[in-house]
Amino acid sequence: MLSGLGLGARHLALAVAHAAEAPWVRCYLWSIIGGMPGNSFGLLFRITTAGESHGPANVVILDGVPPGIPLDVEFLRQELRRRRPGQSSLVTQRHEADEPEVLSGVFEGRTTGTPLAILIRNQDQRSKDYEAIKEVYRPGHADYTYDAKYGFRDYRGGGRASARETVARVAAGAVAKLVLKHLCGAQVLGYVVQVGSVVAQIPEPEKVTLEQVEFFPDGSPNPVRCPDHQAARAMMELIQQVRKQQDSIGGVAQIVATGVPPGLGEPVFDKIKADLAKALFSLPAVLGVEYGVGFGCATLRGSQNNDPFVALQDPEQGVRIATASNRHGGMLGGITSGMPLILRAAVKPTSSLPQPQPTVTREGQPTTVSTHGRHDPCLLPRFVPMAEAMVALVLADHLLRHRAQCGELDRR
Repeated sequence: MLSGLGLGARHLALAVAHAAEAPWVRCYLWSIIGGMPGNSFGLLFRITTAGESHGPANVVILDGVPPGIPLDVEFLRQELRRRRPGQSSLVTQRHEADEPEVLSGVFEGRTTGTPLAILIRNQDQRSKDYEAIKEVYRPGHADYTYDAKYGFRDYRGGGRASARETVARVAAGAVAKLVLKHLCGAQVLGYVVQVGSVVAQIPEPEKVTLEQVEFFPDGSPNPVRCPDHQAARAMMELIQQVRKQQDSIGGVAQIVATGVPPGLGEPVFDKIKADLAKALFSLPAVLGVEYGVGFGCATLRGSQNNDPFVALQDPEQGVRIATASNRHGGMLGGITSGMPLILRAAVKPTSSLPQPQPTVTREGQPTTVSTHGRHDPCLLPRFVPMAEAMVALVLADHLLRHRAQCGELDRR
């Protein structure tokens, strides 16, 4: 790996890769030094994913999973169901069972410490829906940029650029959640806080429960995943309205991690906030990420923005340091403070629309395009488990990195 080489060796390896005349030699050298192709994530808790929207399956290999972690396959199913298409009238009607097949790394219900592989098969592809756009660039999609990079593209549902590939991430994130629970008791929960102009009121983010996110008080499903149930119903009406107009709508998801011990994060370039931002930005359709008070800090003075430190008496741990408020979102200097981590991701409206949009062909000829496949009028309800997964993966990785460098955690 490139990261494992000294600076001089890295420069030499890069120079050799650039100088190589044969394409296969360049590719081989780049793969050795970690210069390509961007399908792996994490350092000690590392995942590699493969698969496309209309291929036979998606797969993830997790390396660095600690041995002895109880792995509940039913929990994996539950997490995948939250991301699954066809779960309500508010999302794409593609029907996928999303049944996880654990291929390795587990014995008698516990992780073995060896690479853990999970396969999720695709079952309801309708590639014919995309025949009409194989020579056309869809606005808002990666069609042109993939063509510019590779010289051709998999036009069936967007190929690797499709959000379908996130099914592997959610499976990996479920494992990361189990690692966090087992090693430090941390939990990650996401929910929708805004759809269009409808904004939820969540005064205490760290107290929101999974039941509030997934269900209304009467026990019926909450398909928009907003714990402010009055706002949730308004969001549902708005999503149905834009769907009837053959349009789409964007919004904001909030992700909260509780029980995260202080001390996670690596100054200077691997700050926890930097890795979390990269993780969330790696998800399709994310256009903005903030944490704590976020962009609200621009109007505050230092005396308003600072969170005073306080000493709390914990019956089990004695004195525990905390802050009286949490405008810093649980991270100071790129290291966790022990307060809840609070992040938000802005998600753009779905780019695939049934209404005609102006564009050009691969030859540059003006035309229009209408996308008639099955698409979400709003990405937010299914985005929530994807965002949770990426946050959990970062936290699990930094937890193992902390243990490797500093030993057991001081949870004060």
